[in-house]
Amino acid sequence: MSKKAAGLPFLFWPGGRIKVGVNPASGYSSRVSIKCTDNQTRLAELNARKCYVFRHLRYTTAMTSDHPVLYSFRRCPYAIRARLAIACSGLPVELREVVLKDKPAAMLQASPKATVPVLVLSASAEKKARVIDESRDIMRWALRQSDPDNWLCRDNPDLLWQVEGLIQENDFVFKQHLDRYKYFERHPNHPQNYYREQCEVTLIKLERLLQQHNFLTGDHCSLADIAIFPFIRQFAHVDRDWFYAAPYPCLQRWLDHHLQSQLFIGVMKKYPQWKEGAEAQLFPETTHGNRG
Repeated sequence: MSKKAAGLPFLFWPGGRIKVGVNPASGYSSRVSIKCTDNQTRLAELNARKCYVFRHLRYTTAMTSDHPVLYSFRRCPYAIRARLAIACSGLPVELREVVLKDKPAAMLQASPKATVPVLVLSASAEKKARVIDESRDIMRWALRQSDPDNWLCRDNPDLLWQVEGLIQENDFVFKQHLDRYKYFERHPNHPQNYYREQCEVTLIKLERLLQQHNFLTGDHCSLADIAIFPFIRQFAHVDRDWFYAAPYPCLQRWLDHHLQSQLFIGVMKKYPQWKEGAEAQLFPETTHGNRG
């Protein structure tokens, strides 16, 4: 019989209880605190593979249950779109909020490229834990298991080419110009307005698409809308007065629609920085309506 306290598992044991600590490097418990009824505490460093207790617990560094672990940073547009897809799918994950200046060792070991989001899937007896550290892949992983709003456009496979093309341009062209526009001081070769004009090449394309229908690929929200709008949000925040005065009324309406959705509001909830040993935070906390 077990219960969870302070984020770590406990086992009731004759004469006391055993508290299991998880080694973030190996994923196996390497420390056991045995608290006896006479309040004496003994610490023993044990090999998890040889210990009866651990063979039957099967806890890993990723979780105190079998939920995947998502390392995320609230404001990162890549992490936002990953959380949006996971929330839409309804698949529960353990959310670990990261501070970029203090990245946890467990995340760095899972994904040495050290960027969020990172999704760690639980290991089985036959396979090692699987790591997905690209936001687009995390989105597709979640939606392929559960896609209640049909963001993957399963009924119209011809749209997939358009969806992929829009996401590719956003990720490899627009994002590069956006970074220079937002952090123009780091790129003194051109003034800020120059980088904004480079971004506008993409904005014009999106505006023309949205003049034709409510969303980027039609009157139905798709993966393209969800993958791109966090970056348009980031662009708008650089100079909100300029953006909302610019000749992009359809793009502005589209952005506001997503910003006001319950799905977006839900995934932007603030969480404390995750620390090793903290109690697991399941995400999403609720099923969101008005997904958009």
